[in-house]
Amino acid sequence: MLAALGVLSFSLTFPSTVWGLESFGPWSLVAVRSTLAALIAGTFLLVGRVPLPERRHWAGLAVVAGGVVIGFPLLTTLALQTSTTSHAAVVVGLLPLTTAAFAALRTGRRPSRTFWFAAVSGAVVVLAFTVQQSGGAVSQGDLYLFGALLVCAAGYTEGGRLARLMPGWHVIGWALILCLPLMAAGSAVALSVEPVHLNAHGVIGLIWVAAGSTFFGLYVWYRGMASIGIAKASQLQLAQPLLTLIWSVVLLGETLPLAAPLAAVAVLVCIAVTQRAKS
Repeated sequence: MLAALGVLSFSLTFPSTVWGLESFGPWSLVAVRSTLAALIAGTFLLVGRVPLPERRHWAGLAVVAGGVVIGFPLLTTLALQTSTTSHAAVVVGLLPLTTAAFAALRTGRRPSRTFWFAAVSGAVVVLAFTVQQSGGAVSQGDLYLFGALLVCAAGYTEGGRLARLMPGWHVIGWALILCLPLMAAGSAVALSVEPVHLNAHGVIGLIWVAAGSTFFGLYVWYRGMASIGIAKASQLQLAQPLLTLIWSVVLLGETLPLAAPLAAVAVLVCIAVTQRAKS
């Protein structure tokens, strides 16, 4: 349930980012988003009197910071300047398989053949959906999204490992604090260069990606991964692009692709198989 709640939070990230881009430039949105999330995390860490992590954990926290605090938000925000939310959502649907592969390499665990068959099948469905919708072309936005897959999978894997050693909110909290000096400086520079046009959508989008996606979503996500394992939790994210497709229609007025219902059924079947497969 915790991992699923994280997926629900993440499914709103792309629509919220599109809203945020109505008021902020891409670099400003990413920097301010991370700065606000770090201030929220810092407040919780301070109130809870949480001690500093052990020295041996800082390298892992740096990977989390680089992957999910800086890399993924920046690359996906750049992609959403040219790609639709629905297109970006299905490309990022490959994240579960990427995360499972990283987890197998990093942790040494080997999920069953049934697990891998279902995971690869889900990824194939998502990839076929993406190619069908894009007409077989690979755009610059797609390259940003593929890069985002790699850095986010690394961050998820390392965060899931650390969440077995410390509370999940400590993991994302300290990763955010680690980025705070850079993101605060980046906010000052980006806001002075990129124009700002505040409106309701822009402010709501910024607040959600900072407090909802970056802090709360990652908190429950890492707790969920620590409980059921990185590989299995990652497969729940196969539902994320389909949820984002719904939000893109409801919140952004985008047209839902006709292939989406078929892809939804196929992906949900894959999720059910991966959750039942023994590691």
